[in-house]
Amino acid sequence: MTEHSVPEAHTTSQRVNRPLCSTHNPEHAGTRDLTVAILAGGMGVRMGGGKATIRLGQQTLLERTIDRLRPLGGDIVIVTRPEQEIEPPEGTRVVSDLEPYRGAMAGIGGALLAAKTDWSVVVACDMPFVSLDLMRYLATQAHHCDAVVPRLDVGLEPLHALYHKRCLPALQKALQRGARRLRSFFDEIAVRYVDEGDLAVHDEPLLSFFNINTREDLCRALEMLNLSAHCAS
Repeated sequence: MTEHSVPEAHTTSQRVNRPLCSTHNPEHAGTRDLTVAILAGGMGVRMGGGKATIRLGQQTLLERTIDRLRPLGGDIVIVTRPEQEIEPPEGTRVVSDLEPYRGAMAGIGGALLAAKTDWSVVVACDMPFVSLDLMRYLATQAHHCDAVVPRLDVGLEPLHALYHKRCLPALQKALQRGARRLRSFFDEIAVRYVDEGDLAVHDEPLLSFFNINTREDLCRALEMLNLSAHCAS
């Protein structure tokens, strides 16, 4: 399980009170209708600082994620903590976490509030192998629901997902009551879950969900990119 994965206990019973995601007459989000939101405000405690500026060869994690997802849409936002200073790459803009500025859920809220489109692709900046093909597939599932969330055997992946602006009221309400779990507002919205078998068709090794939390993870990523010489011992 990645650090982003959220165990999915009780999901079946909790879905009873949610609006259902219809599968007929789809009006899915096209790639021209997407905002790409990259969450870069994490403290990166185990890495000794923020992850956005960690280098993988010639690129930072943030630059690599942007380049891989740029074809999805023209509106690209980087979501940061209010006090965080970051130089936005060309063609992007920086927005702030939503109050009270705590945790990744506040980052999702800040992205949706600032997005120029109804639908946003939301990813963490520490996922260096995010797949454009997989994201395009998830976008085709964005119809008659408020969010599209991958569901691996080990849990949900809410930081590699699509969210509609309709999620904002439920998300803000969760933040106001002090909730921190990423799926705290899912009971109030219509979520389409995409299971591991369908995900693997578009990303067979499921490397999209590999994220860098430790120096060991960074070394693994560098090795997969044949850049192990850059990994400090």
